[in-house]
Amino acid sequence: MNNEQSPPSLAGYVMAGGGSTRFGQDKARALFAGRPMLSRMADLVSGVTGTAAVVVAPPARYQDLAVAALDDLWPGEGPLGGIITALQHTRNLPGIPAWNLIVSCDMPFLTHDWLTYLAQRATASPADVVVPQSTHGLEPLCAAWRTTAAAALEPAFSRGVRRVTQAIALLRAEVLDEPHWKRFDSAGRLFWNMNTAEDYADAQRIIESP
Repeated sequence: MNNEQSPPSLAGYVMAGGGSTRFGQDKARALFAGRPMLSRMADLVSGVTGTAAVVVAPPARYQDLAVAALDDLWPGEGPLGGIITALQHTRNLPGIPAWNLIVSCDMPFLTHDWLTYLAQRATASPADVVVPQSTHGLEPLCAAWRTTAAAALEPAFSRGVRRVTQAIALLRAEVLDEPHWKRFDSAGRLFWNMNTAEDYADAQRIIESP
């Protein structure tokens, strides 16, 4: 008789609701290693969770990229609205997955090994959110969120809370600092965001270098 328990279920999401105003083009469509960033990130997340839905408004925006899309319920209101949108969606999935791996579409150096580790930490944690912390502070757009965290996030959002770090302060958080993630990222690029055209050019040079 097999007494091993199945690991808690996990849903996956990619955030693509930003306006890319500083980037100069739609960063989700920016080619990186020969593929659109959004396609790469969706495949990366689904490789860990089994599925990945893109949170975006309108949901048909990336229909040509053949990604599963979820309508952002609060377009233009920042990433916290997208996170709550994802958690609400998960509440209606069969079996109601306990955890959600949610990442931004503009982090070109995330790896399968790191996201797998993050997911494993989350599914063994009593916290509401498991979030890494880099030298720049918390990295909430590469975090794992418990589905039930929506119960605290929804009223906070209704009160006007928009900063994700402010919302995290309302939850039980497990913070993964440098000793946790450094072995996956000796170069210090794991949480690099491509916010500007210059960031994109730098990332391209790094990926193309020997």
